[in-house]
Amino acid sequence: HLAASLPLPSERDHLRPRIDLVVFMIDIKSKYSLKNVETSLPYVDASFFLGKVCFLVTGVGRVNACSIEMNAICKLGETYCSPVLFCELELEGIRASTAQRLLRMLQICAGHVPGVSALSFASLMRNSNGD
Repeated sequence: HLAASLPLPSERDHLRPRIDLVVFMIDIKSKYSLKNVETSLPYVDASFFLGKVCFLVTGVGRVNACSIEMNAICKLGETYCSPVLFCELELEGIRASTAQRLLRMLQICAGHVPGVSALSFASLMRNSNGD
């Protein structure tokens, strides 16, 4: 399910499935994209930041077209203790591998991978990024 921003409308709460993973998409070519994410973050329950939130940054293949500082995005990941994934949606191979990573993260967050919790996985992600 996709939403342009948070909070989600409450009138369909009873029909909404359980939320296992929140992926904030940031288009590196749009400052509005980052502002929208920053505005939405306060609506996410704090417990989700224990391994059930990630930031997906798109458009990274065109560094000369960036409207957002990479430091601002990395700081966002650090502040919310959430992994940051970088992707170029126009390249099929990268798009496919990013989709596989997100699917695996979702499986872990939903509890479908025995012996791995969302929190332990998030910890591994931070350690593998050089933190």
